[in-house]
Amino acid sequence: MLQQIGSGGSVSEELASVLVTGAALPTSAAAAREQVEALLREQFVPGDGGIRDDIVCADALLVTSELVTNAYRHGGGLTDFSARIEGDELLLSVADGSTELPVARSHTPGQYALGGYGWPMAIRLTKSLSAIPTASGKTIEAVISLA
Repeated sequence: MLQQIGSGGSVSEELASVLVTGAALPTSAAAAREQVEALLREQFVPGDGGIRDDIVCADALLVTSELVTNAYRHGGGLTDFSARIEGDELLLSVADGSTELPVARSHTPGQYALGGYGWPMAIRLTKSLSAIPTASGKTIEAVISLA
């Protein structure tokens, strides 16, 4: 179940969160995108509603999809997930059970390999992207600018 919190337990303009743990963890990248999309619809106050706002939201959903897909594909499954808006940033946290940190694969120019493009794409679409080792695996923290 989604739980929205803010300072003092109420939703504020400065801080709105979706915290998901235990049985409510998204079971797929599509489910995680739906949760982030709901958060953006409810809490993101776009500029003028133009194309820029659509691109910002699409980038946020693309990064969400990539990180959650990687947790399932390479990390043994999702162990924790959260998304929240602070000011003009979306903060994503995706944890899995693998201690192996993501790396960007190098590709030979002109030769297109299958896979290996997601992590570099997430790096380009985020303000910051960190892989943090934990006792039970790792947590990927992404900051996406909504401004």
